[in-house]
Amino acid sequence: MPEQRDENLRKIRLDGAFDVIVLGGGINGIGVFRELALQGLRVLLVERNDFCSGCSAAPSRMIHGGLRYLENGEFDLVRESLAERDALLANAPHMVKPLPTTIPIRSTFSGLLNGAANFLGLSETPSNRGALAVKAGLALYDWTTRHRRVLPRHVFRGARRTFAQWPGLDPKLRYSATYYDAWISHPERLGIELLLDTARLAPQSVALNYAQLSREGAGLIVTDGVADIELDVTAKVLVNATGAWVDQSLAQLGIGAPADGRLVEGTKGSHLILDCEPLYRALNGHMIFYENQDGRVCIVFPYLGKVLAGSTDIRVSQVDRVRCEPEELDYILGSLRLVFPEIDVNASQVVYSYSGIRPLPKSDHAFTGRISRGHFVHRLEGDVPQFCMIGGKWTTFRAFAEQTADAVLGELGKPRLTSTLALAIGGGAGFIGDGADTVEALIKEYGIDRSRADHLIAAYGANAVAVMAFCHGRADDVRLDERTEITGAEIVYLISGEFVVGLSDLLQRRTSLAIRGQLSRELIERVATILGHDQRWNANRRREEVQRFIGDLETYHGVSGETLDQRTQDRSTACA
Repeated sequence: MPEQRDENLRKIRLDGAFDVIVLGGGINGIGVFRELALQGLRVLLVERNDFCSGCSAAPSRMIHGGLRYLENGEFDLVRESLAERDALLANAPHMVKPLPTTIPIRSTFSGLLNGAANFLGLSETPSNRGALAVKAGLALYDWTTRHRRVLPRHVFRGARRTFAQWPGLDPKLRYSATYYDAWISHPERLGIELLLDTARLAPQSVALNYAQLSREGAGLIVTDGVADIELDVTAKVLVNATGAWVDQSLAQLGIGAPADGRLVEGTKGSHLILDCEPLYRALNGHMIFYENQDGRVCIVFPYLGKVLAGSTDIRVSQVDRVRCEPEELDYILGSLRLVFPEIDVNASQVVYSYSGIRPLPKSDHAFTGRISRGHFVHRLEGDVPQFCMIGGKWTTFRAFAEQTADAVLGELGKPRLTSTLALAIGGGAGFIGDGADTVEALIKEYGIDRSRADHLIAAYGANAVAVMAFCHGRADDVRLDERTEITGAEIVYLISGEFVVGLSDLLQRRTSLAIRGQLSRELIERVATILGHDQRWNANRRREEVQRFIGDLETYHGVSGETLDQRTQDRSTACA
């Protein structure tokens, strides 16, 4: 067991009294954990799986203001989202970067009356949005940030200029418009960096993954799933940040649902990662933000050398772990063929898929796109008052955490000591420009090649220096395989200080190996050997962990054992 986990368990064992216990280690739970800990409170975060492994691992990788929320009249949400987008661009520039976003447009006047009806709540039926409707929305989007503009204004084009830049787009288009939002390269890593920042700035607080909180009589117990031990804890306030699982977690803690029924009713969103070079080139560095035939807005953009496409929006009645089903894959691929009709996009190009449940407020809207992506805090009475975080999205996690923390501080009669609005996150502290100066410093100091230095900057920002200092002298020249710049020494670094317990933590969340389509059976075995040595697994345990992980990849991410074997064979052929 890593020393990091031993130390966290020791802190709980020595003193189980906390001001606040946060249940749920997705991005909202991590955000409120950081907010409260930095106000001087002693806070315990309990996550039953890995941090950012649920819905927080399945976003569209966009950090955006929510252009389409304007149709719903959610101006406050758009304003908040744009402010938080700009804050993340400043606080995490190593991971959050500007994203030019282009809307293909087929008509001039379509959507004006329907848009107005949607805005007034008279209609829920989506319709094609023409040039005038898009122009009005983008002008309002620009106007919202007029006093603190950090990204360029939108640009409108006719057909000739559109096809000059994107010749592969549907030839029936009449216009296009480009505006700017942002994208995030490694969302799960950002969650880990928030936790590491909190551990450094507020060491009195503790974050524990692979653990569960339960009630025993009037008391609370944390069960550690790794060491298989139970620890008594107390709290003055609980924060329920379990997202789509809020209602289930209330029941598990012996708290009934509110009188008006369930708090959360989610929708399922699935995404594909494609290795399609013609599509990657056709995007020309932009995200294409387009409408499918059913009116659902879809996206496609370059992501870590591949193409990310999505998403679906399917109402779910039962919250459980989900996967991209065949009909969803067909839906997304079909939508891509509409917007790029001359490009052969097919299922064989999908190297990874993922799906999650958006924790949306309970709603009666028939069209899921009309359900608010806003957030609110719901207080429940009890011997320990509980504040439930309902809704929210990646872009607004900090604002939602601040709102929840203020409610908790009010409950406890404590003042706010500091704001996190301008607080740098992880490797964003000291990150200058595009990191080129740090790349040169790494090359000069450690004699590594440029591709290795570029990888470290992209993954860790300014913290790349500390990572390389750790790796230097630990066989850092031995990469896991030729597909990646990640070395065995880097894997040891992650195990030692980033809350790693299982293979999926390393291969899907601390690194981007899985989502880039870089996993092979051989690479998985190598990482399992490194992790197993640290965890003291015997041969049977190591084999079981590998089999479980590969089964998980096939069931939930569309990566079969045969695909992993083929990638291993391809590597052997390439090296021959």
